[in-house]
Amino acid sequence: MKSRFIFLAMFASSVFGAFLSAWIVLSYVERNPDPGLQGQVSVSDRQNRISFTNNFDSSIVIPEGINFINAAKAVTLGVVHIRSSYSSGVRSLNPLDGFFRDQSQSSGSGVIITDNGFIATNNHVIEDASQIEVVLNDNRSYLAKVIGTDPTTDLALLKINAKHLPFIRYGDSDKISPGEWVLAIGNPFDLNSTVTAGIVSAKARNIGILRDRSNLQIESFIQTDAAVNPGNSGGALVNLKGELIGINTAIATPTGTYAGYSFAVPVTLIQKVMDDLLEFGEVQRGLLGIRIGDVNARLAEARDLDVVSGVFVSSVNHNSSAEEAGIVEGDVIVAIDDVPVHNVSELQELVARNRPGDEVKVTYIREKAETTVVAVLRNTEGTTEVIRTIYPEKLEGGVFEDLGLSDLGSYEIEGGVRLKEVRDGKWKEAGLKEDFIITSIDKLEIKDIEDLHRTLQNKKGGILVEGIFPNGEKGVFGMDW
Repeated sequence: MKSRFIFLAMFASSVFGAFLSAWIVLSYVERNPDPGLQGQVSVSDRQNRISFTNNFDSSIVIPEGINFINAAKAVTLGVVHIRSSYSSGVRSLNPLDGFFRDQSQSSGSGVIITDNGFIATNNHVIEDASQIEVVLNDNRSYLAKVIGTDPTTDLALLKINAKHLPFIRYGDSDKISPGEWVLAIGNPFDLNSTVTAGIVSAKARNIGILRDRSNLQIESFIQTDAAVNPGNSGGALVNLKGELIGINTAIATPTGTYAGYSFAVPVTLIQKVMDDLLEFGEVQRGLLGIRIGDVNARLAEARDLDVVSGVFVSSVNHNSSAEEAGIVEGDVIVAIDDVPVHNVSELQELVARNRPGDEVKVTYIREKAETTVVAVLRNTEGTTEVIRTIYPEKLEGGVFEDLGLSDLGSYEIEGGVRLKEVRDGKWKEAGLKEDFIITSIDKLEIKDIEDLHRTLQNKKGGILVEGIFPNGEKGVFGMDW
């Protein structure tokens, strides 16, 4: 009897202990729910709950001055993808599907520099292209018109028919210094809107990649170690304020891909070239009219110079700006407009920012004495006049005229060119008649005779001509160009 009582007591005690333990556990869980089990709706929710209690080490917070995020956000929308098509000259015309040609393609990048569609890029990105397509960051696509090109700086200006575009503001490449952080934005290997970071490695680099018949090429590149590959050409190099300081142009590599050295045209030169192309259709080069070379220790010893850097004048052209200013063979130029120059690249860039007729101060050393003179720059023809592109009314067997306001109103168009007279030649062979109004070529809008010439000068092979007959009907013609 006694043993039975002991057993019942132990059993009751065990049950009571179990209930007590369960009550304690349940009470704790209710007051302290497991964030991994109670109320979890997603992995993100769990991560947010856990990370909320983490203590961050302030040493890994990125200082505001080298935060790449804001600059990348500010400029990515202003960089475009450029696809250039090259015609083989084989053409066909399908009245339903439009005009087609056998062609190859290449791609590069460009920088939107105004909200109304002007785009800066490299000349080699669009050179000899029969059609240029611009794809924006949001995938909108436009056909681009070439406003002008400058092979001597490897720059080109394009225009697309768009408004209210995000654009990248000009910075000041004179104020950047080696060691400063920069970002390169472009489309390497067709990978849109790629951002890479690096530092300015050097300035005023000449790597000998540009060629010009008159030896007027300018290489004064910004060198960086930001990764740049095929497809980056024409893209933006920006500072951490999101300001344009250069256009990525070239890489130095034994393999054809990035090997640590990339080069960009400085924005101080870009500004001048873009303005010239927009206003005159071609670049206005102001020249001193001298042959020059870098000063080094060997030359300094041979010529008994007391400087080992600067630009040595090996000859002066007759009737040149330099001759008129009194500069002679053997002078060493050490500054332009009070800005020190240490080599040919620096001098060429500083002079190239000016137009014919502009004055520049030239500081040189002669017989160990320093002198400053004022030189009035001249153009390639030896005058101080700017050179404007003149577009003739006659073109390949046709005589053209711009439309008046009454014509624009009656046809409800914004621009066009009337074919006043058709003579033997390409226009007649294509079937165009007198008084036909050309409104577009290869889907590019034609507003006036200047537009017509700019568009046709970059065309090769077959083209598509669209317009309006005098009775208001639309017409489409295919022709060889």
